[in-house]
Amino acid sequence: MTHVFDDDVVAAVLRHMNADHLDDNLLISRAFSPLGDVVSATMTTFDGDAGQWHVITADGSEEVIRVPWPGGSITARPEVRREIVALYDAACARLGVEARPH
Repeated sequence: MTHVFDDDVVAAVLRHMNADHLDDNLLISRAFSPLGDVVSATMTTFDGDAGQWHVITADGSEEVIRVPWPGGSITARPEVRREIVALYDAACARLGVEARPH
């Protein structure tokens, strides 16, 4: 069964990702979205199995993408950061972008 995080945890992570890591949201979404030319991405939720982003493309198409955590299912708040960093690193590798230090 997929782990569901407390609403306070989800809200805090989303606030942080959508205020401080907009470029990371975009990078992750560009790397893992089936849509091409993603120009905007907002993290909308997550659970123990994956993160979810709302993406918009240059032509105005919108989609919600769900990207599984690279390390598998998680159940604790500190694991969320670890998995988002892993997604960022994987996105950089997939797109040929040099990752910044963590």
